[in-house]
Amino acid sequence: MIILDTALQARQEAGKPIRVGMVGAGFMGRGLANQIVNSVPGMVLAAISNRHPESARLAYQEAGVAEPASVSTLPELENCIRAGRPATTDNPALLCQADEIDAIIEVTGAVEFGAQTVMQAIAGGKHVILMNAELDSTLGAILKVYADRAGVVLTACDGDQPGVEMNLYRWVRSLGLTPLVCGNIKGLQDCRRNPDTQREFAEQWGQNVNMVTSFADGTKISFEQAIVANATGMTIARRGMLGHDFRLHRDELVKKYNLDYTGHIDDLTGLYDVDDLRRLGGIVDYVVGVKPAPGVYVFATHDDPRQRRYLELYKLGRGPLYSFYTPYHLCHFEVPLSVGRAVLFADPVLTPRQGPCVEVVATAKINLKAGEELDGIGGFKTYGQCETAAIAEARELLPMGLAVGCRLRRNVPRDQALSYADVELPANRLCDQLRTEQNSRFAKK
Repeated sequence: MIILDTALQARQEAGKPIRVGMVGAGFMGRGLANQIVNSVPGMVLAAISNRHPESARLAYQEAGVAEPASVSTLPELENCIRAGRPATTDNPALLCQADEIDAIIEVTGAVEFGAQTVMQAIAGGKHVILMNAELDSTLGAILKVYADRAGVVLTACDGDQPGVEMNLYRWVRSLGLTPLVCGNIKGLQDCRRNPDTQREFAEQWGQNVNMVTSFADGTKISFEQAIVANATGMTIARRGMLGHDFRLHRDELVKKYNLDYTGHIDDLTGLYDVDDLRRLGGIVDYVVGVKPAPGVYVFATHDDPRQRRYLELYKLGRGPLYSFYTPYHLCHFEVPLSVGRAVLFADPVLTPRQGPCVEVVATAKINLKAGEELDGIGGFKTYGQCETAAIAEARELLPMGLAVGCRLRRNVPRDQALSYADVELPANRLCDQLRTEQNSRFAKK
């Protein structure tokens, strides 16, 4: 931020702001539009695309832009951008093709639609910032291949938990420590949650009920921790992660791990065995019911006994694991920083370093019957769990990001992970084509 704010101010003073196109104008998109329009010098929100154009107009209006233009052709869009007039459209391809746009922020949370948009953006030479962990977890590795070929940055974003974790991870590494756990602090985790149980909360905050359900049933955190694993090379300790819940099992966990527990994340380094973590190459994980929620944490070790002595002096304890945390994540407030990092410094917040290390596999939320069609992320029928990429490949498990629209060939009992053999995929989806390419390119066999 110390470098980035200065660089953006310089762009502002030079009259050469970064020109951003945003695809998606839901709850997060509207907050992001407000942030860019009103709080980020050196950057302009040139255009918003949404399948319902009135939502794109609302996003601008909530940000104080009274009369955005409505466009349907590329010349119309480019004329608006050159004239400094914000534009809306229902066609994301226009944003991806426009020479006047530097970067695309994808904010839909949809896998098939998001894949189409990102591929168009890459083809148009645009840097891509994803507020779409669902897409990133499912297809990030192959999308990065295409982005690298095109010479553009593909990255997840600052502000959401994965970006905050990755920033913390990079900072801890810069101190000379070795991160061994990247974790997320949750207030709730219940794989039985569904749109009926979450509807009141969603309506209270004006959010999409399926997205809210994915937060509660563990699917969203699985996507988020998977992309952290894929950016760091870490893995998981077991399917679903360890996920210790201190709301439900506090006394049991305190006794089992001999914890001096006051309720804070600093107390929990004893949950992990350093030798096991080293053997695994580090893990991603989460805890429930711990302060500071909804923050993130990195537990790291140091090999130099002299430096460990200094860490003890600086009140980080005696090790061998040291606790570092960020007590909040500010979602859309920080996303513009990701745009600046990509456009000005070619610095991704987090992006797959290689093929997948961790996948998110579709798991039956209820007893499923042959012939049923799956309703996908944040629905009634499935939830997502982290699994190692090696096991997911060996057992041909169905990625959660591809589950929507699949039809069951046979019954699947509750809590069983679905395989490709259990379902018929919808026809002619780009996401399936890209997934096949990703599987082939990064096969672990």
